[in-house]
Amino acid sequence: MALGWLGPQVASAQVSGDDYHRAQQALAPAVTPLIDHMVTHVHWLDPHRFWYLDTAQSAARYVLVDAATQHSSDLFDATDMAKALTAATGKTLQADGLAVTGYWPQAGGKALLRRGGQYFECTTRSELRCSAASAEAIRQQAGGLDDQEPAVLSPDHKQAAFIRNWNLWLRDTATGKETQLTTDGVENFGYATDNAGWKHTDHAILVWSPDSRRIATFQQDQRQDGDMYLVTTQVGHPRLLAWKYPLVGDKQVTMIQRVIIDVASRHVVRLKMPPDQHRSSLCDDISCGPDGGWDDVKWAADSRSLAFVSTSRDHRHEWFRVADPLTGAVRTVFDEQVATWFESGNDMVNWQYLPASHEVIWFSERDGWGQLYLYDLDTGKLKAQITHGAGNVTQVLRVDPATRQIWFRGVGKEAGWDPYYQAFYRIGFDGRGLTLLTPQQADHSIDMAPGGADFVDVYSTPVQPPVTVLRSADGRERMTLARTDIHRLLATGWAPPVPFTVKGRDGKTDLYGLMYKPTRFDASKHYPLIDYVYPGPQTGSVRGRSFLPAAGDNQALADLGFIVIAVDGMGTPWRSKAFHTAYFQHIEDDTLPDQVTAIRQLGQRYPWIDLSRVGIWGHSGGGNTAAAAMFHYPDVFKVGIAESGNHDNREYEDDWAEKWQGLETTDGAGHSNYDAQANESFVSGLKGHLMLAFGTLDDNVPPTNTLLVVDALIKANKDFDLVVIPNAHHGYGAAANYMMRRRWDYFVRYLMGAEPPKEYPLPVSRH
Repeated sequence: MALGWLGPQVASAQVSGDDYHRAQQALAPAVTPLIDHMVTHVHWLDPHRFWYLDTAQSAARYVLVDAATQHSSDLFDATDMAKALTAATGKTLQADGLAVTGYWPQAGGKALLRRGGQYFECTTRSELRCSAASAEAIRQQAGGLDDQEPAVLSPDHKQAAFIRNWNLWLRDTATGKETQLTTDGVENFGYATDNAGWKHTDHAILVWSPDSRRIATFQQDQRQDGDMYLVTTQVGHPRLLAWKYPLVGDKQVTMIQRVIIDVASRHVVRLKMPPDQHRSSLCDDISCGPDGGWDDVKWAADSRSLAFVSTSRDHRHEWFRVADPLTGAVRTVFDEQVATWFESGNDMVNWQYLPASHEVIWFSERDGWGQLYLYDLDTGKLKAQITHGAGNVTQVLRVDPATRQIWFRGVGKEAGWDPYYQAFYRIGFDGRGLTLLTPQQADHSIDMAPGGADFVDVYSTPVQPPVTVLRSADGRERMTLARTDIHRLLATGWAPPVPFTVKGRDGKTDLYGLMYKPTRFDASKHYPLIDYVYPGPQTGSVRGRSFLPAAGDNQALADLGFIVIAVDGMGTPWRSKAFHTAYFQHIEDDTLPDQVTAIRQLGQRYPWIDLSRVGIWGHSGGGNTAAAAMFHYPDVFKVGIAESGNHDNREYEDDWAEKWQGLETTDGAGHSNYDAQANESFVSGLKGHLMLAFGTLDDNVPPTNTLLVVDALIKANKDFDLVVIPNAHHGYGAAANYMMRRRWDYFVRYLMGAEPPKEYPLPVSRH
C-alpha cells in the first residue's frame, strides 16, 4: 500500500473472500431478482391481445391485456400452473420459476404452452391440468419435433420445411408425413444450409411465399471452401471436428445458387443469374436475426414475384433485383456502389418491396446518415428522399401502403438527447409529417401489434429503470402497463453507472461512455482503472443505452476496488457514417486512440483515478483490442486480458474482415494490407502483464488466432499468462465463471498489487 505522504490514499490492497462475495452480489443472478415489474418484452397473440411476464418479490404474474378495451387479467394463475406442470413433469416447480416462453390459446378452452424446449397442452377451464403436447400440436406450432432438424413453418401452418442430408424436406403438420422436395443436394452443396464459417447450424434458411405454395431458398456451394479443424479433449482418441470455414484472402469462398421451389410439384426453378456471393446487406452471414430467416429476400403480398438484394464480396456494391417465380427470370431494378461498405440498417434490413404501387423503399447512408429513399420499381429511378437531416433510421417496423405511412425507430434525431437513445417515429412516403411518437428522453424499445393499430413502448436509460406503456399508432399513450421498481435493489447499496462524455482523438467529436464506481466509493482514495472494450465496427463497448442492473462484471470489478469504464470510440455504429468509418481499412486501430484519450481526460477530470495503474480487457474483438493495447500502448496499459481474440483476421472467417478491412491485396514484395492488424507481429512492445485465454472448441474465433500470438511471444522471450479451457466454445460455457474469477484475480494481483483469495468458488455457469 502506498504511504500517505506519497499522495492520495491508494484503494485498499487487502482483498478477501468477503470482498469477492460482495463483488459477486453485483452480478446479474444476484441483482436481477431484486427488481420488480421490469417488463422487457410482450407477446402479441393477435392484433389486439398480448401477454407479458410481471414479477414482484419472486411472485410471477402472467398478464393478458386486451388493447382494444385496455383491460388486463391473468393469462393463468402461476401457482396453479406450477402445480399442473409439476404433475405433468414429475419435477417440482414454483410459481416464480415457470419460465414460460410461449403460450397459444386453442379451441375448446385449451392452450399450448412452451417452457424451455418442452411443449404442454393445458386445459384452461375449471381445474387447470397439463400434459405433454401431442406431436401434431407441436408440429402445428413449432414445425417439428427433432431439434436436429429445426423446421420453418409455412404461413398457413400446414407444412414445415427442414434440411435432411443436404436436401430440403417437408413435414405435414397434421399427419407428420414427410416429403422430400429436392434430390440433388450433396455434401457441401446442399439446400438452405446455414453455414457462415463462424456460425454453422441445422436451421433451414428460406422464405415461404405468403400463399404457402412456394419456397425461396438457395443451394449453397462450399465444395471448394477450405476446412476448419478442432479436436476434443478426452481419454482415448480425440474426435475430429471439421467443417467449411472460408478465410480472408481465399480465392474460393462460399457461393449460393438462388432457387424457388414449387411445393406441390416439387419443381425447382433456378434463377437465371450467375451464383451470388454468400453475403448480406446487413451482417456477416446471410441470416442476420436471432430467429433465423433470410433478411434480404421478400415476397410480394400476392406471391407473384420475389425481391432480393445481392451483395458483393467486399460489401461495396448492392443490386436490388426482382425474380419471376414461374420462369426464374431476374431483373436488376437499380444498384448502389459505395466507397467504404454498405449497410441496410441497424440490426434490421430496412428495404421494403411494394409491387402494388410499383415502388421500393430503400435504405442508404449516401448523405452521411442512414436515410430512407423512394424508388420507382419499373424504371429504377429515384422518386424522392423520404427522411432527411442528422440522425439515422435504424429499424423500419411497419409500412402501410394504403395510407403511405412508415413507422420506424431512429437514433440521434432529437437535439439535446443522448445520441444513442432510440425513439419511434412516423413519416409519410413523401417525406412529410415526421412525428415523434415516443417523447420521453430515453431509449425506446418497441413491440408493434400485428396490423399496427397499437404498440408497446418500453423506455429507460442507464440510470432510469423501465416504464412500459401501451400506445396507439399515433403515439397517444393509452395504458401504463408497468413501472419498474428498484427500491429493493437500491437498499443493497447498488448505484447505476455514471454516464460521461469526453472528446475523441480529433479533439472535437463527443464520445459517450459509462463509468462504474465501487459501491463503497471513497474520493480520498486512488483507484486503478479498468477499460472494458469492444472496438466494433459492428457494435461497441457500452452494451446499449437501456437500463441494465448488471453489465457483465463491470460493477463486480468496481466493487473489488477499481474504476471501470466502457466508452464507444470512433469506428463504432449508431452515429454518423463518418464516425462509423473512422478506421475503415485499418482494423488495427481498434478505437485505441479514443480509448487512450478518454482515459487521460478522465484522469485529469477525477483525481481519484490512478493513471499509473490502467488495465484493459475484452472478449473476441475486444480480446484482439486488449492484446493490441498492450503491444502498441505499453506505457498506458499495464495489465491486459485478451479472451478469444481474433488476433489476425486472416485466420478468421472471410466475411467479417473483408467488409471492414477490404479484400486482401499483396504487393510485389509480398506485403499484405492485413499485415498491420496482425497482433503476433507486434509482441515486442509488451511490457506489462498479459493474460491470453481461449476455448479449444471455439468454432467462432479458431484457437489458432491466440496460438499465433503465443508462438510469437515465446519466440520473443516474453513472459505472459495463458488459460486454455478444454472443450469450451467461444463463450466458455460452464467455465465462464471460472474465467471471470481468473480475470478478477489477475487484475487484483497485477493492477491493484494485492493478493486475491485463493481459488474463490464462483458457482459454475449455467448455459
